[in-house]
Amino acid sequence: MSSASGKQPQVITCKAAVAWGAAQPLVIEEVEVGPPQPFEIRVKVVSTSLCRSDISAWESQAIFPRIFGHEASGIVESVGEGVTEFSEGDHVLTVFTGECKTCKQCTSGKSNICQVLGLERRGLMHSDQKTRFFIKGKPVYHYCAVSSFSEYIVVHSGCAVKVNSDVPLEKICLLSCGVAAGLGGAWNVADVSKGSTVVIFGLGTVGLSVAQGAKLRGASRIIGVDTNPEKGDKAKAFGITEFINPNDCNEPIQQVIKRVTDGGADYSFECIGDTGMITTALQSCCDGWGLTVTLGVPKVKPEVAAHYGIFLTGRTLKGSLFGGWRPKSDLPSLVDMYMKKEIQIDEYITHNLRFEDINEAFNLMREGKCLRCVIHMPV
Repeated sequence: MSSASGKQPQVITCKAAVAWGAAQPLVIEEVEVGPPQPFEIRVKVVSTSLCRSDISAWESQAIFPRIFGHEASGIVESVGEGVTEFSEGDHVLTVFTGECKTCKQCTSGKSNICQVLGLERRGLMHSDQKTRFFIKGKPVYHYCAVSSFSEYIVVHSGCAVKVNSDVPLEKICLLSCGVAAGLGGAWNVADVSKGSTVVIFGLGTVGLSVAQGAKLRGASRIIGVDTNPEKGDKAKAFGITEFINPNDCNEPIQQVIKRVTDGGADYSFECIGDTGMITTALQSCCDGWGLTVTLGVPKVKPEVAAHYGIFLTGRTLKGSLFGGWRPKSDLPSLVDMYMKKEIQIDEYITHNLRFEDINEAFNLMREGKCLRCVIHMPV
């Protein structure tokens, strides 16, 4: 291993928010962060934002102790052997799914599901199936091979994207997951067409990013569906043209959608993480060409149920990870769009919090009182 200065990186001791059990408040602990191994980089986290999937995993998964967090930006502190793309001081975005650029999926030009650096579920690093975090010599597990709720993190170089130093790290951390996933759902997965009708189930960050993407594509109607009445007015700033609260309806929401859209929407998006709502979204789009895209991550009942007649009449269900973006190839263009003010990011940030107040971010999201909470790490 080496660093740009020629010195071998050593173990760093820093603070991290550690989850010791399911749904237990995070505890700020002193952790040891190992040096980057070959093709890895160690990053000083500047900003990180809380995503719904962090909450879902924290509430349900059995791998503990663990450091959550995967939407992050930071500055490279050191690099491992074989790393040529990054140097100390580079500004980077971390990503929860990587791009090796050499596997069958990466070279296909059709997919972002990297066979080497895909979604990591076991709390370990891709390269050696070990952790880089320890407390008193005992391992602390990773989340999505990022674990950004720590002052320093180690990530594979294929799971980081270099950005220019003038890009505001406290804003673009949202492109690590939620905002990019929604925009990609509208553009890459659905390929929303001008003049079309879109219905979005779930108006969190991902759903409202779908709305922004559909608006930029020229969709004529963008119907937002959510059981939280407070989201109706706020959603209009992102492109929602009509808001429906299912709790205010006297008939199933899919029947309401079909009635107000003359047979169903051209595109429907499930952004909640509820497989029952995937069925509802399918029933809400039209025969012939109706397309449903699922972007949510369910924490219970992962199986999807749907009557075969839905597909017999020409409707399509598509899934997506990270909105279809290839992280290293495609994210720089999204960053450029943000810098040119062609896409919104700042408007999704409803709260800015200090690292020591990270549990407040969890509470706000569980209570449905935020879109994105950005957590600012100590300087």
